Amino acid sequence: MTVLDDDEPSMMRVAGLVVDVPDHPSPGILFKDITPVLADAEAFTTVATELAALVGHAELVVAIEARGFLVGAAVALVAGTGVVP
Repeated sequence: MTVLDDDEPSMMRVAGLVVDVPDHPSPGILFKDITPVLADAEAFTTVATELAALVGHAELVVAIEARGFLVGAAVALVAGTGVVP
């Protein structure tokens, strides 16, 4: 499996779970709701594993903003490192 290969079936499945919410929180913004990805253990594991492969041998994962805290913590766990929220 290639890291973050959009054609890979598991990544296509993850992408299919992301919900587009137009005009949220304001007109002209297309919000990407990742809640369904977080609720699906297999999809969330795929995301964390793929992103952890990009981390390499980092000492820490820096997680920015609300969704970043959730995803960053999972990535750090898979990568075997700590997280800075």
